[in-house]
Amino acid sequence: MTSKVIYKGALRTESVHLRSGSTIITDAPIDNHGKGATFSPTDLVATALANCIITVMGIVANRKSIDITGTQAEVTKTMASNPRRISAIRVRILFPTDKQYTASERSILEHTARTCPVALSLSQDLVQDLSFVYA
Repeated sequence: MTSKVIYKGALRTESVHLRSGSTIITDAPIDNHGKGATFSPTDLVATALANCIITVMGIVANRKSIDITGTQAEVTKTMASNPRRISAIRVRILFPTDKQYTASERSILEHTARTCPVALSLSQDLVQDLSFVYA
């Protein structure tokens, strides 16, 4: 078992990662009867895509001796209705301004990002708009 999710009431959940004991709290978003006080479940999906992208880029970067320390991601989630679902996730990857990357390194990093496990697990109907910003 990976995790345990407990309904806390008032449209809030607490998820516990069983191996580490770390927790994540979610709230329903304001536009869906919630408080919006923390990440919603769909926020976590969108954010998980960015986390996965940066993690696998880090793995490949370490293997290729490319320093991506300080790389950031800006995430924008778009919802649709009928049925209510995530229709698009936009992830803007910002590489550190004090580092330069060759065309080959950029190609490796971008391919890695587009083929991360979360990206490959999401519906093909969901728009994944990735952009990469270099110095």
